[in-house]
Amino acid sequence: MEVDFIFSIVILIMSVVVHEVSHGYTAYLFGDPTAKLAGRLTLNPFKHLDLQGSLIIPAIAYYFTGFIFGWAKPVPYNPYNLKNAKVGEPMVALAGPLSNFLVAIIFGVLIRFSGELGLASDSFIKATGMIVLINLVLGLFNLIPIPPLDGSKVLFGILPHNLIKVRYFLEKNYIWLILFFIFFLWKFLTPVISLLFFLITGVGL
Repeated sequence: MEVDFIFSIVILIMSVVVHEVSHGYTAYLFGDPTAKLAGRLTLNPFKHLDLQGSLIIPAIAYYFTGFIFGWAKPVPYNPYNLKNAKVGEPMVALAGPLSNFLVAIIFGVLIRFSGELGLASDSFIKATGMIVLINLVLGLFNLIPIPPLDGSKVLFGILPHNLIKVRYFLEKNYIWLILFFIFFLWKFLTPVISLLFFLITGVGL
């Protein structure tokens, strides 16, 4: 179990790095160089790690749910630099989860066709399946509308001004809300994750 946890943490760290670089690179494509100037368009994990999101929350999640998920330090970006803010802002927010879903699909296809590719060993299926699972979990988890997750940025972008107190509440209490989600609500997402895993890989969890 300890080996599985360490391997899962390594996959999680690299997955959140891809996630954050995708945010920064998408912002850069839309005209904002903030992430690039801050040195965040790099796959160096030490530029992105967050103590709570990359280590503490994943450990709690793994222990209580059997799944591992988390986040890295959000890449800085300035929405006023975006050439088309109406399209750019939601695309920057969604780029991270979409990158995780893309990673899950790529490695899931390797599992699905592992026999034809001569890769159908138990160790390969287990390791690759872990990559698929963690990236599916990470993509879905980050769509939750709680700061600092990407779903909150989408929510705040469409939230009417008269509901600004909702934003203040979420930003002030985000860590407790995330823990509440892990302990009480995550079980409702596990069937969705299992279904997506099967649809992508062709095998069950």
